[in-house]
Amino acid sequence: MKARNGDVELAWESHGSGEPLLMIHGLGYARWGWEPLVPLLADHFTVITFDNRGIGESSVPPGPYSAETMSTDALAVLTAAGFERAFVAGSSLGGMIAQEVAIGSPGRVEKLVLLSTTPGASLGYPMPAVTVDLIANAATMAPEEALARFVENALGPEPDRSVVERILHHRTSNPQGPAGWAAQAAAGTTYDGGDRLKEIECPTLAISGTADKVIDYRNSELLAELIPDARLHLVEAGGHLVFWEHPEEVAEQMIGFLS
Repeated sequence: MKARNGDVELAWESHGSGEPLLMIHGLGYARWGWEPLVPLLADHFTVITFDNRGIGESSVPPGPYSAETMSTDALAVLTAAGFERAFVAGSSLGGMIAQEVAIGSPGRVEKLVLLSTTPGASLGYPMPAVTVDLIANAATMAPEEALARFVENALGPEPDRSVVERILHHRTSNPQGPAGWAAQAAAGTTYDGGDRLKEIECPTLAISGTADKVIDYRNSELLAELIPDARLHLVEAGGHLVFWEHPEEVAEQMIGFLS
């Protein structure tokens, strides 16, 4: 199915039944990126997933994008799905977009789940050095090697090879073009929730893995401190894609919080 936000088309789908739960993914991941969580959550909610602008079956308008602009895409999907108000969850860049949804349209967010994300440039901890170095060296690697390194880097210290292979299968079967990647990346690097986070009115759950090498897990601790009605759950030794490695634990936390 397709939603529209101006000239931008956004591919979306839904699973399950119950209260709506809108899921917003991060840089380089289309709606397939929620694969481990959807079947666990769809027993409890109407789970709505979509491809952000710049990836998958959605439009790739010229960049750079911003988290604020991408938040209007998320709301367009929610409207197309027939819901005025929903639970909203976002991972990484998707978590920044979800913060913008909650700040800009508080009446449309019942509760908020922020996975592996950050309050932004002015308040957040910087990207860990291992990922900064990987980005700097990626241009010297063969494309296949670079992609595999990025996937492994997004997981914990001893990544499950079956998880690595499954993510690589998706990413090679549905490659993101460089223009879309760069436009999305700009939304992440320019995001700054700052003092506006205190405007988030809805109950919020921040989840991170303690071995996240992409976004320092201490950013989730900051979010739990800065958002007035927020709580924190840390997954020991979980990586950036903590819900791929520990889907049952993450789903259990989300279901308990949202129900």
